[in-house]
This record gives sequence, C-alpha cells and structure tokens, in this order.
Amino acid sequence: MTDTVTTKTRLLLEAEEFDDYGGWLLDSQFEIQMGSPYLLAHGLGRPVEDAVTTVEIPESAEYTVWVRAKDWVPSHSPGRFTVSVGGTTMPIELGANGEDWMWQDAGTVALAAGSTELRLHDLTGFDGRCDAIYLAADGSAPVDGANEAAIAWRREMRGLPTKPVDGGEYDVVVVGGGIAGCAATLSAARLGAKVALIQDRPFLGGNASKEIGLSPRGEAGPLIQEIADRNEDGDIAAQAIFDADPNIDLFLESRIYDVATEGRRLVSVDARASRTGVETRFRAPVFIDTTGGAILGQIAGAELLSGQEGRDEYGEPRAPEQGDGMHHGNTVFFRTRIGDEPSEFPDVPWATEISKDYANLSGQLSQPGVENTPGPRPGQPADADPVFDFTEAPAGTNPMMAFPATHFWEYGQWLDLQAEAERVRDHLLRALYGTFSNVKRLDPEHYSNLEFDWVAHVPAQGEFVRYRGEHVLTEVDIREHTEFHDAVARNDGAFCLHYPFEPGESEYDFRLKDWVWDTRDDKPYAIPLRCLMSISFDNLLMAGKHISVTHVAGSSVKLMGNGGQHGAAVGITAYLCAEHGTDPRGIYDSHLGELQRLATEMTGCGHLHLPEPPPTARQIAERHAQAVVDGDHETACAAFYGRSFKDFTAAGGMLPTDASGWEIVAERADLTWQEFTTRYDTPGGAIDVVNRWHLLVGEWQLTDASMAEANAEIS
Repeated sequence: MTDTVTTKTRLLLEAEEFDDYGGWLLDSQFEIQMGSPYLLAHGLGRPVEDAVTTVEIPESAEYTVWVRAKDWVPSHSPGRFTVSVGGTTMPIELGANGEDWMWQDAGTVALAAGSTELRLHDLTGFDGRCDAIYLAADGSAPVDGANEAAIAWRREMRGLPTKPVDGGEYDVVVVGGGIAGCAATLSAARLGAKVALIQDRPFLGGNASKEIGLSPRGEAGPLIQEIADRNEDGDIAAQAIFDADPNIDLFLESRIYDVATEGRRLVSVDARASRTGVETRFRAPVFIDTTGGAILGQIAGAELLSGQEGRDEYGEPRAPEQGDGMHHGNTVFFRTRIGDEPSEFPDVPWATEISKDYANLSGQLSQPGVENTPGPRPGQPADADPVFDFTEAPAGTNPMMAFPATHFWEYGQWLDLQAEAERVRDHLLRALYGTFSNVKRLDPEHYSNLEFDWVAHVPAQGEFVRYRGEHVLTEVDIREHTEFHDAVARNDGAFCLHYPFEPGESEYDFRLKDWVWDTRDDKPYAIPLRCLMSISFDNLLMAGKHISVTHVAGSSVKLMGNGGQHGAAVGITAYLCAEHGTDPRGIYDSHLGELQRLATEMTGCGHLHLPEPPPTARQIAERHAQAVVDGDHETACAAFYGRSFKDFTAAGGMLPTDASGWEIVAERADLTWQEFTTRYDTPGGAIDVVNRWHLLVGEWQLTDASMAEANAEIS
C-alpha cells in the first residue's frame, strides 16, 4: 500500500510512489524543469500494462480527482491515458488538453473510507505521462509548477521535513555517476578516502550505462576497462565494485538541486531522492563535478564556457570564423528487429510532422556497447546483410555522412539542453517514430514484420556547457602536444565535431548536416591539472566533457575513456587533499609530483606525453592500409583530403571491404608528394589502389587515389 499523507480530506499521491508500475517507467530526468519525477507509458505504439496502487481514504466523501499530466504534442495528443479511482474510471482522457505540465480536473467520485485502488490506464503506447494525483473533498486545488512554493506544498502534503536531513561529511563528494564519476570515486576510495557518489539515474555509466549503451572511447587503460566491463544484461561492472568497497557510499536516483557556498568554497550539496522525495545534505572539503553539464557550477555561479569560440580567440584552425552559441546535441538510441509475423504500427501524423519523408533507420545500437549499425530502409530486403556504401552520401555532401552513425540522430544544438531537455528528447522520439512509420509504409513487401526492439527514453547527452579553469585546453594544444608541467592525465582520440543545420535550413532538423572525424596524428596528448580545477571555487574539481576546454578541443576530450582519465586524476587529487589537509591549489603548488606518480600507477597510462617525431608518409600510408583491412571505415575515409574521396568513388574507385591483408608493392616521390601502390588481398583476387600523399599544414594528406590492375606491371 502506498504510504500517502493526508491533510483532513486531501491526499497527494506522487506517481513514483505507485506500488506496481506495470508497464510504465519512472522518468526522473526532468524533475528540476517540471517539478517532479513522473511515470511514462513508453510502449512504442502498444499500450502498456496498467500502473496500480492502493491508498487509504481518510473519510467517506465526494472527492475531486486532480491529475498532473502533459499533452506532449498538443495538436494530436498521442500520450492519452485514463485514471480509475475505487473502480470508477474518470470520464476525462488525460494528456489531451493541449497544455504543458499542469493539474487537470478529471472529475469527482464518491469514495468510502478505507483502502481504495488507483489505476493508470494507457490508451496509446506513445509516452503518456502522469506526475501525480490529488484527491480533495474540501474544494481545494493543488499547487502547480516547479517553483519553491510548489515544492514546499509537496513536502507538506507528503509529510517530509522542511530542511534536508544530514547525510554526513565525506572526504570527497562526487556528483555524476558516468565513467568519469566512477573513475573519480574508485581512485579516491582505493587510496583510502571516504567517498559519496551521487547519481541521478538508477544505473551507473552515464552514456555508457545500460539505459543508453555507448562504449567508452579515447584513452582507456585498465582502470576504465575494469569499471566499464559489461555484464550479460548490458550493465557495467561499476556498481558491483562499489558495493564491495567500504569506502564508497552510493546514492542512486538522487538529484542535486542546491549548493551552499562560503566565499570561494563549496560547503555542501543537497540531493532529492527520486522515489521518496527525501532531501539529504552532503558535506565535504572537496567536491567533484562529473555530471557532464557543470551542474554544481551552474547552481553555485561558477564561470562557465559555452558554444563555439571564434577562430581568432585561440587560433584554432577548426574553429569557425565567428563564435556562436552552437554546441553538440542529444541523441536517442534505438534498435529494430524483424518479427515472426506482420505487425501493425499506428498512424503517427504527429511524428511525421517531424520526420517528413525521411525513411532510413540506419545508425542503430545493436546491443549495449555496439553502435553505428546499419538499419532498414525501403528497397533493401530485410534479410540482406546490413552494409553501407560511402558513395551513397547525398550529392554535394561529405561522404562520411553515409556512415551509419548513431549520433547522426541528434537534436538540440541551438537549444538549452537543460532547460529544454524534455522538448529535445520528445522531438527525437517523434523523429524516430515517424521514420519507422515511413519505412513500414513505403516498403510493406520487405518490412511488414518490422518492429521496434528498443527505443531509449533517456537520451545520450552531448557537450553543452563547460567550466573555465586556470587553463583552457585548445585544438592547438592537442595538435602540437603542448607539454604541461602539471599534466596529470593522458587523452587520445580524434576531433569529433558535429555540425547541425541552421534553424530552418533543412526539413530534417533531427539529422546532422555534417560530421568531422579528424584523427590528427593519432597520438595521445596531455591534460593539465589546471583544466580540472574551477577558476571560481577553490575546492571544486571537474572531470569529463565539461572540463576547461574549447568546443573544438572538447570534441576529443569528451570521449568517455578520456573523461575516465580526468576522473582518476581528480579522485587522486581529492585523496591527497584529505591526506595533506589542503585544497586542490595546495596539491598543485606542493604535491604535484606525488599526484602525477599516483595517476600513472593507478590508471596504467602515463600522465605525460612527450611528442615523438612526426610520422613519415609511408607510415601514414601503412596505417591507412591497415585501417581498410581492419574495417575501420571512419579512420580510412578520414585520411582523404577535400574532394579526393568523392573524386575517387566517382571514377569507380572503392576501398575493399573484405580485404584480409595488404602490401605496399610500389612507391615513388616528388618534391611535394609521395605515392604508394597498396595491394589488398580479397576473396575475389588482389586489388591495387594507388594513393598520393601531400604534406599539407605539417600533416600528410591523401589528395588523390585511383584503382590499378593488380596483375599489371608496376614500375
């Protein structure tokens, strides 16, 4: 039975307190924006099972039933549901009033004192949402909104304390349970620090969690691999590791809503438990923000960075001429399957308003940790091997846009990803539902059995806002391998820049306009401690995609393996602060060598990278050939400069996709270029590709490619 507090003849029942959620999901992502966690009927077009609970009615009376719901597409109301109280189904369909979150009078019902059943009944399977139910026999109306008055009213109705309960003091409080937060927690705890990890989701891992499923890329090493190792159910190993560590207290489904400061120091953070509403205050001498959205800094008023810097600000080659507010967006992951028999999918005009005629379901997550999978599209048999062809990129576009990347489903680059987080998620859901409908409708011969296997209700979050530290890492730092005396982490990986359409530029605003995957020299680079310390607060550290970097530099730094390296470094820093009775600045000034030594030992990755001589043209050509054989299409195609790949394919050229080996069989050179003929072994025989490389801006670039007959005499 739900533990519901009554005030005379008034009862508030939060949806998250239901005894049995049935097929509904608890969605707490948008609590700060809309006021509370809610139940979501995420049935992918099939109504979900009822959510059911029992409440105690204080006295027999006629009760007005209020329901807080949202019509998430007001023109069509796809998320409709009903509420039954005491066996009576209220006459109003909820989620169909054309309004955003608000209380709706669902009618009155006579209830006898004693136990009464409440039931949420989904009508559509398309993401109906219920926040709470309020029963009133005294004529009162509920308090609406997400402001302090509404929150205080809910506390009173639920019988909760007006002030947070004391959660105790720790050596360090880590906020955010992604890979970076897990690494920070584990590194500090294993050295002996007492750590509280506060995570707003029911699972650890962030974008790598079983709710989303990306694999950590960038610099990994044994510590990150230990954390991110997946169980059979797709969950990462972190929670089992933490549960066995006496130095770690883990608080899942707890969201930070307030931060107390004194001068340049954070004193405490307040977190609200999603299911119970209980608020708890955590204190520590050091705080680490690994939320990816600089949550502590936003609440406390730290200096932050956002958007793209202009080219002149830091001299970054890949920066735009003029800075702007564009950032990376969010992505909703999904996968489809072919069922055993034909299946119907409802008409979704409210979804095709977004998808238009788009009909390509490539870019799927086939299982946790395996992304970038091709998918169904009209004209392609359902039982065909899922393949992709770089020549299929639309005319005048980057051939890389034919890659079946999961992150090509992206939206929100021009929006506030926190204030408008629910809108961004919902827009992507509509795009997916509409695209799915288009594929089934346009090709019933092949896709009458097509079904959704899974669609995430939690989006993968892109880079949005960043801290300013004492140093801002730039593209130039990464390319030139700037040597920092305070380097404490090693990062690696390409610049991965996502470019959206300008507002109104394309009818497919849920797809990327362009993508840059720039592998630069494929060598690690250093992260200084000054990028991991807030310039605004003396005891605030950060790790992950929101550290002190430019937008371009952050497109490489954001990779989760890289964030794990930052996390380990700041976790060790927090331990040393407790050990030496100082703050992060004190570690920087007096204990930097100890931090660097421990970081190297714990991560298995050297904290400093001493640049090696630049690779020769032949070494670059060999790496390119190996990428082709390995099936690493991102790296192989990123080597082409300008229009060279498009010209190559237009002339009938194609990199082999089934090569088992390679050999450079000829080479020649001039003053400005070097040319290599690479022979690939394929099941159909040898294939020769002639590649010419020019030294441009200090890097060897593939500027011309052509096919050659393998049996021809090579001079």
